[in-house]
Amino acid sequence: MAKKTTLNDLALAAKVSPATVSRVVAGNPSVDPQIRTHVRKVAEKLGIDLEERRKGRSRIIAFLLANRDVLHNFQARVLLGAETYCAQQNWELLFMSFRYTPDVPAEALHLPQLLSSETNARAVILGGSNSPNLFHALRERGIPFAVLGNNVTGEWAPENCDVAYSDDISGAYEVTRHLLAKGHRRIAFIGNRQLPWLRRCESGYLRAMAEGQHEPASIDYRSDGNQLGYLATKSIFQRQQPVTAIVAGSDQVAAGAYKALRELNLTIPDDVSVVGINDTQGMYLTPPLTSVREFPEELGRHLAEFVLKRIQNPLLPAQELTFPTEIVHRDSVGYARRDDANLSPVRQSSGAVVS
Repeated sequence: MAKKTTLNDLALAAKVSPATVSRVVAGNPSVDPQIRTHVRKVAEKLGIDLEERRKGRSRIIAFLLANRDVLHNFQARVLLGAETYCAQQNWELLFMSFRYTPDVPAEALHLPQLLSSETNARAVILGGSNSPNLFHALRERGIPFAVLGNNVTGEWAPENCDVAYSDDISGAYEVTRHLLAKGHRRIAFIGNRQLPWLRRCESGYLRAMAEGQHEPASIDYRSDGNQLGYLATKSIFQRQQPVTAIVAGSDQVAAGAYKALRELNLTIPDDVSVVGINDTQGMYLTPPLTSVREFPEELGRHLAEFVLKRIQNPLLPAQELTFPTEIVHRDSVGYARRDDANLSPVRQSSGAVVS
C-alpha cells in the first residue's frame, strides 16, 4: 500500500519549513502571498488537498447574507438555488446573516465564527450587499468565496473574484425601450445611486433615453423598496410636468409607486404606465406589473458551483458569468396618449431630482 503524502513531504518539495506549510494550511494571513501560491502549486502536483487537511473532510459551504433583510425575496431565491446545487453535489449549505460597514479595515473585520479556522465551512457564497474589505479579509484568511456582483459597493476588481451577475443593465435598457415604443417620452426612473443594483439599472435606462434623444428624468432618493417608490412618485406629481411612465428600479419600488398613484387618483396604465425590475412581486400587484425577469435561482446555483470548483482547484483562474434577463409583459403598460406623446420632454433640474 502506497504511503500517504504528508505535510512534511510537502515542506521538503516546496523547500520551505514545516511551520510555513502549517501556516498556509491554516490560512494564516502572515504568509507571503507568493510563498502561499508556491506551496499550493507544489501541493497540487503532489495531489495534496490543503483544504481537506485544514478542515478535515467537511462538506459544508456557508451562505452569508450581508447587509440585507433576511426576508428579501430575491436573495431568498439565490439561497434556494445555491442550496439545491449543493445538495445535488452532496454538500451542505449553512445560512447566516452578517452586517458590516465598508470603511472597516479588512484586518479589523470580525468574521462570523462559522468562517473561523476551527469550524468546518470550507468556502462562502456572498449574497446581500458587499464591499471589498470583506473580500480582502477572506483572502487574507485563505477562505474561498464567490460573490453576487450586482450588489457590490465601492471600488473593487471583479476580474480577481469568482462572480456571477444578473444583466439588469440590459434589462432596464430593454424595458425603457418598450415604453418608448409605446409612445412614452416623459419617462422617469426611480432609484437610489448609493445602492449599486439601482445604479446599474439607472445606467440602462439612461442609455435607452439617450439613444432615443429624449431627456432623462432620474429621481434619486436615499431610500429603498416600497418607501422609495412611494416618496419619489409623490414628488414627481407635486411638480408642474408629471411623467406618463415610470421605470422603477425594482418590483418593490414599483409597489410603492402603485400606492402613491392610487392616492393621487391616477390609474395604471391609463394615466401612468409603470414597469419594475426583478419580477419578484409583479404578478401580485393590481394591475399585474410588467417587469424585467431575472433568474436568482440560477445565480445561486452557479455561485455554489464556483466555490466547489475553487475548493477543488484553488489556483483556478477567476470565474465570471452574466445571466440574461427577459421582459414579462403584463397589464401595467399602455400606449401614451397622443397629446402626451407630442409634448416636449421633461427637463432635469440641477441635482438628482427631476423638476
